[in-house]
Amino acid sequence: MIVLGVALLAACTLIGVYLGDLLGVALGVKANVGGVGIAMILLIAARLWLSRRGRLTKGVQFGVEFWAGMYIPIVVAMAAQQNVVAAMSGGPIVLIAATGSLVLCFGAVALLSRIGRRDPGSGAVEHGGSVIGGETEPASGPAASSVGKG
Repeated sequence: MIVLGVALLAACTLIGVYLGDLLGVALGVKANVGGVGIAMILLIAARLWLSRRGRLTKGVQFGVEFWAGMYIPIVVAMAAQQNVVAAMSGGPIVLIAATGSLVLCFGAVALLSRIGRRDPGSGAVEHGGSVIGGETEPASGPAASSVGKG
């Protein structure tokens, strides 16, 4: 039932856009504030809710994952082009802010990659990967407390 996955994505998108518009009105802004983010949070919550109740069939999951994979890049591209012309008319501060944020993000990624570097063959990394992949249950007990520490 791929159609149900697409319907779930569409419902989350419509609710998110509506809530984003309401948030914009509440803040006094003539724009949608966080509607896409709200929609994605709703989609994640809906998937978890369906999964816990055993209603997330492979078809629904495929429909959600396929369109979510297509949806995110499209929405990011749409958001990136909003008000670019208006922002550029603001002067050089726009370029300074953009360059500064880009450098800051690159620095944060470099720092996090150095801090988070672990032995790829370690037991903690292998266990974490299998938990993320859904192949095993999370560890519990005394060994579990040492898995997340690094």
